[in-house]
Amino acid sequence: MAGYLFYPPADAAQDVIWKTTAEIWGEAQAEAYILGLHRHLQRLSETRVLWRKLPSALTIPAGLDVEVWFSRYEHHYIVFRTLSGGRIGVISILHQRMDLPVRLADDLLSIARRDSE
Repeated sequence: MAGYLFYPPADAAQDVIWKTTAEIWGEAQAEAYILGLHRHLQRLSETRVLWRKLPSALTIPAGLDVEVWFSRYEHHYIVFRTLSGGRIGVISILHQRMDLPVRLADDLLSIARRDSE
């Protein structure tokens, strides 16, 4: 049972997803979506075959040396990296309609700044 941790951008995205879903479809749907997201994250942490390699040439800012993976959960892309102890670190949770390369680059740079402090 590996597990997962959220980086600040992913944690903030989770809050926005809950709030937006609750406003549009109600709190019961928001809770169901977030619980499903967490079940998916747990499965990801335990089942590497579900991982897809993020093409670094397309999405990772130049000079940033990080191996990044992704998976899709319903309408969102989950971007993560490996951590010690077999856990995954969730970097971003991005809606399918977002400008994924731009938003992901922002989140990756935020994580890189955090790691260098």
